Amino acid sequence: MLNKNIKAIRKSKGLSQQELAIKLNVVRQTISKWEQGLSVPDSDMLISISEVFETPVSTLLGETVMNPKVDDLKAISEKLEVINLQLAQRKATRGKMLHWLLISLCAVIITIFSILIALNSPYLGWDYSEPETAVVGVAFHSFEWLFFRLAPPVLIGVIVGIFLTRKKV
Repeated sequence: MLNKNIKAIRKSKGLSQQELAIKLNVVRQTISKWEQGLSVPDSDMLISISEVFETPVSTLLGETVMNPKVDDLKAISEKLEVINLQLAQRKATRGKMLHWLLISLCAVIITIFSILIALNSPYLGWDYSEPETAVVGVAFHSFEWLFFRLAPPVLIGVIVGIFLTRKKV
């Protein structure tokens, strides 16, 4: 059992017999004899082997170490594929949401433009002798002034964003 465990762990760590021998300060033939079950390392050497392998001595002495099988790798690969598909779907969903958000923003800007143009600045004819009317008139004028200066570049950016986020067929 020890011989099989040493060989399996050595291979899983990607070490050759020669590389392991160098790390343990023994000759390669000693490693070969251990792995063939022709000899057994002493207790001090078992501790050194466990340190090199970063594995407890009990694992070296315990049951056979399982090598990763092709089926295990296939299962991991299938799980990774599922995860990749989920990430791709999430990305597509975010893209669609952003696209429709931009379309909605474009519709809101155009609607506000239409309303402001249809109203034709009614606050210009108001009597500003009352403070409340003056405040509302100034607020309405400020909104209209800012909107007509900021909305066109925002609208252009939104339209560009709509084209950039559209789904390419």
